[in-house]
Amino acid sequence: MKKPFIVTLAAALSLSLLAGCGASGTTDKKDTAAPKATDAGSKPAEKVKLSIWHNYTGEDLRAKTMRAYMDQYKKDHPNVELDIQGIPPDGYKTRLKTAAAANELPDLFVLSPGVMTKEFVGGDLLQPVNELLDSKADWKNGFMPGSFDDFTVNGKIYSAPMALSPTSILYYNKEIFNKYNAQPPKTWDDLMKLVDTFKKNNITPIALGNKAAWVAQSSILSSLADRVTGTEWFLKAVDQNGAKFTDPEFVQALTYLKQLGTSGAFQEGFNSIDNTQMEQLFAQGKSAMMIDGGWALTNLASNASKEAMANMAVTVLPSVPNGKGDPNTLSGAVGVGLGMSKKVTGAQKTAAYELIYKMAGPEAQKAILESNNLVSYKVDLDTTKVSPIFAEVYKMMGTVKRTPVYDGRLSSVAADVVNNGLQELLMGGKPEDIAKKIQDAQAKGISK
Repeated sequence: MKKPFIVTLAAALSLSLLAGCGASGTTDKKDTAAPKATDAGSKPAEKVKLSIWHNYTGEDLRAKTMRAYMDQYKKDHPNVELDIQGIPPDGYKTRLKTAAAANELPDLFVLSPGVMTKEFVGGDLLQPVNELLDSKADWKNGFMPGSFDDFTVNGKIYSAPMALSPTSILYYNKEIFNKYNAQPPKTWDDLMKLVDTFKKNNITPIALGNKAAWVAQSSILSSLADRVTGTEWFLKAVDQNGAKFTDPEFVQALTYLKQLGTSGAFQEGFNSIDNTQMEQLFAQGKSAMMIDGGWALTNLASNASKEAMANMAVTVLPSVPNGKGDPNTLSGAVGVGLGMSKKVTGAQKTAAYELIYKMAGPEAQKAILESNNLVSYKVDLDTTKVSPIFAEVYKMMGTVKRTPVYDGRLSSVAADVVNNGLQELLMGGKPEDIAKKIQDAQAKGISK
């Protein structure tokens, strides 16, 4: 079930079509230049209202780029009254699910692939975008293999991805590692020895910002557990068909994560700071390592100094003893896309299609890459425009395979239980107790 990034990224390299990334670690706070207008078909003649929710509220380069595209759409479409609502990322999914439960979704919204897409389709809340994709064959064919898989339900495609998101990259500080003659960890024992070395020298081994709870799950457990159980076991446990989250191998995965907590691998108060603060700690040299997703690249490019960026390196999480999974992997998925409410029709639908194309079309895909964010679309790569750490991550993507992210496959209820359970686990909770809560939630979730 593992899909190699090399199929999506490195294969495209052989065609010299892969995407480039532009910002080189500057701290410029100005929004990117407004994109040029792109012909997305005939504009609706009548006045229409269109609402869109997004989570591009930060000062990272990608967020600025996406806001610029929405602003440009407004200028190019004076007949469209565009109601834009930006919601901070940590609270976005909760707000969206609340709106979905009340059948009050906006016309367009940033939609996550996998479980969210399936649940919204199951609730008869979404409409497919096949008509738009089929009307622009060159655009549709420009996506890398597998790009639409997690947005596809019963053969219908419900969004076009605007990113590619590995979630479990191990970032490390080369200067700190060199000072203590340390090497990137290859095995779990290597990692625990590094934790001990850095702690003895009053350096936080691994920065963690788990306030929003998803970080430990998405960036650490998804990849760590796959090392222990293998992907096949996880997919069976998701389906509750031949595996359960109370099985010994999953309890062992939770035990490894707890070991990081009890050993002092993370700074004090890791459950009270967020993902952005975690990235700042690492960028400021206050931790030797950080386990984070590809989204960190665009954040770092906006906020870290060139010197700090040049001092960063990356690798994958280490192997574990007797692990059943492939250690040369990263958990990850295609990124978000724009979903469209079932209620959108007529001229409003025409306007919505144009906005989807504006934000996910070829021009936008290139701009997203140039904001230091990976995409699953074929675009020429100009290595002179990328930050050093982005170039290193980009290269690594061609050598590793992709494994599932837990909250992309688990039911929403079970994903929440995992997130909250890991906060409890890292504060001293018992792996067996957390495993049972997850098993009960998933069993209940798929029985509905």
